[in-house]
Amino acid sequence: MPSPKRIPIFDGHNDVLLRLHLRAGAGAVAAFLQGEDKGHLDLPKARKGGFVGGLFAIFVPSPKRKDRAGGETRSQENARETAGETAGETAGETATVIGSDPAPPAVDMAEAQRVVFAMASLLFRIERESKGRVRVCRNAGDIERCLAENTLAAVLHMEGAEAIDANFELLDVLYAAGLRSLGPVWSRPNAFGHGVPFRCPSSPDTGPGLTDLGKALIGACNALRILLDLSHLNERGFWDVAAISNAPVVATHSNAHAISPHSRNLTDRQLAAIGKSGGLVGVNFAASFLRPDGRHDRATPVELIIRHIEHMLEHAGEESVGFGSDFDGAMIPGELGNAAGLQILVRAMRKRGFSEPMIEKVCYRNWLRVLRRTWGDGA
Repeated sequence: MPSPKRIPIFDGHNDVLLRLHLRAGAGAVAAFLQGEDKGHLDLPKARKGGFVGGLFAIFVPSPKRKDRAGGETRSQENARETAGETAGETAGETATVIGSDPAPPAVDMAEAQRVVFAMASLLFRIERESKGRVRVCRNAGDIERCLAENTLAAVLHMEGAEAIDANFELLDVLYAAGLRSLGPVWSRPNAFGHGVPFRCPSSPDTGPGLTDLGKALIGACNALRILLDLSHLNERGFWDVAAISNAPVVATHSNAHAISPHSRNLTDRQLAAIGKSGGLVGVNFAASFLRPDGRHDRATPVELIIRHIEHMLEHAGEESVGFGSDFDGAMIPGELGNAAGLQILVRAMRKRGFSEPMIEKVCYRNWLRVLRRTWGDGA
């Protein structure tokens, strides 16, 4: 009997550019192309696991803040990564419930722009030195060609808009360079809105939503047909975008609040709004967003990922659920390991009774649909 076919997987979120950017010493491009023991995602791991492409995030870490004694402490996202270690491996060893820490410090625009340029350059250098094995994609046709040619499809995404000026001049430049997806905020306030903090248990309704400038940013992204990612917006910001945007509502890496009552996760009403808009939610592999107790724990079973998928399918619909792994940005279940283990999820869905067409939708077809609808054919 022939073995079940391997399913390609397109992923809504990873932080490999941050891991490589923070890497000690040179060799970041080679580390991605040749592979290494560290991290969740590189080209060899992607090939082994059927990872055919995804949204590659640019993220600007917050500055260090002073502790009460005057010393420096690492802000939450700086604990996400150290050179050669994933965030979960760095910050989650104690397996404690995420608390209600104050929002990380704001980021200076000039520093944000410096980091954005450095990380975008890193992705472009990976493409240039890959000899055709990696391509930065600017439309759905590019992604489909990559699938046909066994080329890794990388979409440039920005997580938090601190680098964007009030006149949106840099937004135009980044779009011309290849930016096709943008989260207005990360989990800290900025000029555009209020991010949802890391709290469990907590409602996602944690404060004000978009500012007036944030609402203008939504219109600017709609005009350029840049995908808007709502994963780090609080609930009021989510509804602000849903009310004014003319694009599908997308949360690239969020889970079901009904299963894991984390502030970062989406209520059933939010999931229904995503489905109604023709949008998509990408299930996040972070243990703390999967578990009912919100713990950082590698022993989290892969079964929980499947439970979130099933719940999202029920409330958002079968066209509106995909993957948003958070590779290199979170602690993920040890059973999954890294991108090389992605077919474990395919096998788990088959075992659960998912049909092959449904598995293909969750693995890549739903992402291709929403990207084409958002970008249009000529993006």
